[in-house]
Amino acid sequence: MRVHRHSLFTLLCSSVLVLHGCGMLPIGSKAQAPAASKKVGDGDTAASRGSERGTNEKANEKASEKAHDVVLFALGLIETGYRFGGKNPEAGLDCSGMVSYVFNQAADFRLAGSAADLARRGKVVDPEALRPGDLVFFNTRNKPYSHVGIYIGDGRFVHAPSSRGKVRTESLRKGWFAARFEEARTYFD
Repeated sequence: MRVHRHSLFTLLCSSVLVLHGCGMLPIGSKAQAPAASKKVGDGDTAASRGSERGTNEKANEKASEKAHDVVLFALGLIETGYRFGGKNPEAGLDCSGMVSYVFNQAADFRLAGSAADLARRGKVVDPEALRPGDLVFFNTRNKPYSHVGIYIGDGRFVHAPSSRGKVRTESLRKGWFAARFEEARTYFD
């Protein structure tokens, strides 16, 4: 099974990289939020603005790399079995366990708790500005923030649902989960 999962992960990584290289999969956004603006003459110089921009660009690039790693790692978990309270692929994963495991392994972020706990952290993201690696939250049991997944781009997310019992991808634009979407948050800003 481990060899099969590794082969699937390699295939998925290759596919994502090819699609990203072709411009078919929006892995990262070129548009960045503008930095806090200062007026020229307020004690700053062109050199300090350039240095600040360079630092921001490096930080954004590093965050983008971590987000890519999160997406690729999450895609490698497709077909992993579901288990309520599961926190690792060998035992099975639930939605928040999958997110915590992926962020820990791929981005060295320590996230813990239920989907609702994860929703209380991070920065709110406008649904129109979703980027791969952002978390998407759903009301699946008439309870706010009762389910979480990882946005992978192109209107899709990967998650560990109890229905059909395996990690898989779904659409945010149509279907059962789209109707229950609540909010998105990022940990990469």
